[in-house]
Amino acid sequence: MQIADRINNLGTENAFKVLAEVNKLKATGKDIISFGLGEPDFNTPENVKKTAVEAIRSNYTHYSPSAGIPDLRKEIANYISRTRVIPVDPEEVVVTPGGKPGIFYSILCLINPGDEVIYPNPGYPIYESIIDFVGAKSIPVPMLEEKGFSLDVNKLESLITTKTKMIVLNSPQNPTGGIIEKEDLRAIAELAIKNDLIVLSDEIYSEIIFDSKFCSISSFPKMKERTIILDGFSKTYAMTGWRVGYGIFNKEVAAHIANLVTNSVSCTATFSQIASIEALRGPQDETLKMIEIFKNRSKLITDGLNDIKGIRCIKPKGAFYVFPNVTQACVNLGFKTSEELQQYLLHEGNVAVLPRSSFGKRNVGESEEYIRLSYAVSNDDIIRGLDRIKKAVEKR
Repeated sequence: MQIADRINNLGTENAFKVLAEVNKLKATGKDIISFGLGEPDFNTPENVKKTAVEAIRSNYTHYSPSAGIPDLRKEIANYISRTRVIPVDPEEVVVTPGGKPGIFYSILCLINPGDEVIYPNPGYPIYESIIDFVGAKSIPVPMLEEKGFSLDVNKLESLITTKTKMIVLNSPQNPTGGIIEKEDLRAIAELAIKNDLIVLSDEIYSEIIFDSKFCSISSFPKMKERTIILDGFSKTYAMTGWRVGYGIFNKEVAAHIANLVTNSVSCTATFSQIASIEALRGPQDETLKMIEIFKNRSKLITDGLNDIKGIRCIKPKGAFYVFPNVTQACVNLGFKTSEELQQYLLHEGNVAVLPRSSFGKRNVGESEEYIRLSYAVSNDDIIRGLDRIKKAVEKR
């Protein structure tokens, strides 16, 4: 059977490949501590689960409008209006089955073959994948360790050409836990306005931020109309399996995005949407507790990594990832890349991490090696996992 040429441009998310490898090893009896998958290790709050059960019993098991249930769209509009300090109409909200479709639909709707899209690198691999898939040109902007894994605005400006149509932002960021500071966001906003660019702002970790206040680029003057906000319930409410995300678009674009939903998945699961209304309206205690735990874990894992010979790690500012520099550890062990280190840690240390290559092609001139660890695991597993890494790395 002939495969369409465009499929060759489609990337993947290696976290799931590593998960499959971990599960294979576990099936043979190996005890693996995994820092691989970016999923909160908490259960969905009880009030949300109870609401979903009641919704199913009340027969909310049929199709909903493609753009989402009106009550959920209204609740999301109120939430975004309050947290981003911008006016949002429910008609500007489109609910999607998870956060990834929002990325896919936005790029599919607004980007033509030959257009250029600037995206963060290292970054969430789906940005690069979908840009390439639609026939556009993916232009990486480096996320720099020396800037706390933010970007250099001057470098970003140098990448803008007459073919540039969109800038993708993600703050707090996967895989680094870095954030883009307010003044840098202001400068990026000025560039977007000056060059008439769309900003796709992936804000899925907006609530998981530690020592500062979240800032959205949409909040700056004249930016709401040229910004797409993507967010969802997976991370904030530990609802990864419920598959509910959403985007904020201008009304014209929202109608096209809703049509893409109609053409691809029809709608998001109705009872999941009912549960999501409760997530926003109900008590936030469990979420606040989870964020505080992540904050404490961020210090635990950062301190532990910095105590390992050949590894240095800056403290993340949000999300639940660390992105330690392992260049010297690779040199000490005779490895050329973080992929070799990742495999060594998995098979010799019984610890799963992700290599730098899981988060985009290497930037021009990039010579450092990194791995990502998700600290969405218990304190005990963090301590045990770090002990295994230390023993494996300092073995030789």
